[in-house]
Amino acid sequence: MTDYEKICDFQNLYQAHLRARLGKRHKSEVIKFEMDLANNLAIMQQRLINKTYVMRGYYDFVIYEPKRRDIFAASYPDRVLLHCLCDTVLMPLLQKRVIHDNAACQVGKGTHFAIKRLSRFMHRHYQQHGATGYFLKCDITKYFANIDHQVLKDRLTKAVADKDARALLFHFIDSYETAGLSGKGLPLGNQSSQCFAIYYLDPLDRFIKEVLRIKHYVRYMDDLILLHRDKKFLQVCLVQIRDFAQRKLKLTLNEKTQIFPLRNGTEFLGWRFYLGKTGKIIRRLKTQSKLRYKRRLRKLHKDHVSGTIALKDLTSSLASYKGHLIHGHAYKLKAHAMRSLHDTRASRVCYGDV
Repeated sequence: MTDYEKICDFQNLYQAHLRARLGKRHKSEVIKFEMDLANNLAIMQQRLINKTYVMRGYYDFVIYEPKRRDIFAASYPDRVLLHCLCDTVLMPLLQKRVIHDNAACQVGKGTHFAIKRLSRFMHRHYQQHGATGYFLKCDITKYFANIDHQVLKDRLTKAVADKDARALLFHFIDSYETAGLSGKGLPLGNQSSQCFAIYYLDPLDRFIKEVLRIKHYVRYMDDLILLHRDKKFLQVCLVQIRDFAQRKLKLTLNEKTQIFPLRNGTEFLGWRFYLGKTGKIIRRLKTQSKLRYKRRLRKLHKDHVSGTIALKDLTSSLASYKGHLIHGHAYKLKAHAMRSLHDTRASRVCYGDV
């Protein structure tokens, strides 16, 4: 079975629907799709076989946590197809090609993998060089909005051999452009955008690891952190990274890119990492992240009291927060969430000092 035949397979489309509806079964578009599920999937399959499938477009909205982001969401049938395309074909191909320290949106990886990886690098560096060293933290200017369509297509041509599967990928790429930028941009909201984003910077990952020979390097989407004992060497690296990104990937680094001492610590994925006096790696929640957690806990409490969410859903959400907090030194906030797990009335969710 070819990659495109896997995408057209009815059972694969059905499994993609099951994944796409997770947490969204109450949505009207999902309910409407499920009311005639077999027929809707059969129509999708036939259009794929005939190569006449066309995206329905996007609807947009804004979210503000942790900062303002413009989200462009595909219609539900398109999201089903994206699940099938990404989970069945695209990610299995791309995961074989990216470096181990590319941490985002892959099976067995994610934020917790990235957190542990950076901690391990800091520990190894301390064992070899003590507290003498520097971080180079790179940040891409509006990464998703500036991904170049042609550069991305050229890269996917090397990774995806099936021309029909590749044509479908190109159709999703061309379905969106950043306002005012011809041939650039991926929509925040598409599953495919996440897949493309982890792969787009792979040449830069390999340049850093294989040419600059940086051992202690981790990337989560467009957040890049390098750790080295020599500040002047990192300054040279920064010049070359900036040039490589512009020349090969048509991307620029923004003003957040900087070099600073290891002893100052660094912020990464909502945590602040720094060395203790004995070399222990301390991870504390950023103040902004802590405030965001408390706001969410308050909202959970209000939703439960008003009957918007059931106790089991509240318990599940609190367990999820606890599962994230165990990866850092957030004892009071973690204990606070754990106390809430044992309070069937959820009356203490939003109280207590952190």
